[in-house]
Amino acid sequence: MLLIIFTLAVGALLYYVFMRKNPQSIPEGDGWWGEGDRRASEVDDELIEPFKIEVSEQMIQDLHSRLDNTRFTPSLEGSSFHYGFNSTYLRKLVAYWRNNYDWQKQVEHLNSFPHFRTKIEGIQVHFIHVKPGVRAARPLMMIHGWPGSFYEFYKVIAQLTEPGAQLGGFEVVCPSIPGYGFSEAPRRPGFNSLAAARVFHKLMRRLGLERFYVHGGDWGSLIATNMAQMKPENVKGIHLNFFPVSRLGLQLLPSVILGPYLPSLVGFTRTDVERLFPFVKKNIYAMLRESGYMHIQGTKPDTVGSALNDSPVGLAAYILEKFSSWTSLGFQDLEDGGLDRKFSLDELLTNVMIYWVTGSITSSMRMYKENLGVNPMSRIDAKVGVHVPAGLAAFPNELMHVPLAWAKQKYKRIVSYSYMSRGGHFAAFEEPQMIVDDLVRFVQCVEKSD
Repeated sequence: MLLIIFTLAVGALLYYVFMRKNPQSIPEGDGWWGEGDRRASEVDDELIEPFKIEVSEQMIQDLHSRLDNTRFTPSLEGSSFHYGFNSTYLRKLVAYWRNNYDWQKQVEHLNSFPHFRTKIEGIQVHFIHVKPGVRAARPLMMIHGWPGSFYEFYKVIAQLTEPGAQLGGFEVVCPSIPGYGFSEAPRRPGFNSLAAARVFHKLMRRLGLERFYVHGGDWGSLIATNMAQMKPENVKGIHLNFFPVSRLGLQLLPSVILGPYLPSLVGFTRTDVERLFPFVKKNIYAMLRESGYMHIQGTKPDTVGSALNDSPVGLAAYILEKFSSWTSLGFQDLEDGGLDRKFSLDELLTNVMIYWVTGSITSSMRMYKENLGVNPMSRIDAKVGVHVPAGLAAFPNELMHVPLAWAKQKYKRIVSYSYMSRGGHFAAFEEPQMIVDDLVRFVQCVEKSD
């Protein structure tokens, strides 16, 4: 009798864990992130205004003064980038920034696409909106992450909207996440990826774009995923180059144990095995070494933010160290961190300048606190699958490899999964042509299946 009761109890538990029904979508809800309490009768002014990036000469002079008075710390001999940003190379970077970097030239480049701002839920949201010269262009939102910005997508946007672009071109909307760049920062706690997804849905409705694709990396991938979960009827498909899956649980164990020896049995390919194993070294030890920033930003972002917002050199070192190691962990062995292997110094410094001139580093880092300050398993989006078409681009130097077999647990309609031949975390910035080609293939797969 005890055996029968035990068996029934275990069976009931397994049924509850694996067979219980989860909600199919996330309620959109509403929010207010402006200063003070929202009055009952208060509604957002839906005016969309052109915006131009302009920075005062006084701010640039202040920057130069801070660069001139930097107090450097000597690096350890032979340490390269293993202790973080190598200060010997940092001196060279700062010298270039102070004497050769042309901010006004970069501002002209930044303003080459049309910029706008509009107030949503009490805060100003900045975005780029580029329309190609064809009426039937497919609407596409592109969402950045940290420590990136809308600027990451400039080369991609150019290819997607230029005359003769593939599939006739795309109508691209590229916002700055609130708290990043030229979007206003939320004034109260709680602005997480779900709030960003809701704000971006409101933005697309305000632009009259009812059905659209979304591309995202880093936080942008989670926001894109949340947008698909929140309003699947509006999202035609999502294309991601970063797609960690949080709710695998016991299903992960057989894959980890059998994967190196019987990969096909657990749905792995040879490429999955090469990128995943040895598992502890590549997925636990490597993540522990590279996730210190996440623990700081997920707990006390304002503390380190106070220092970074006061020192342009500290800010550059903190941000650009990620552009080294997240592009390739092997770059840590190089004295210059391999920074100019995939990017120009002008590109890297322009991204840093967007954080500096807007004073947005602290508010950008709060996204970690807002999303990681609660148990991720208890969030509603962890319990909801993604039922719109998904295209996943797996880059070899991404910090975490997620095989198709694992991704299917979250993304229920994967229509394309690509093993990219090169590239890391900042895919659109690093390999724009590869992102464009894979995005186009994904859209073709979606529309062929409709």
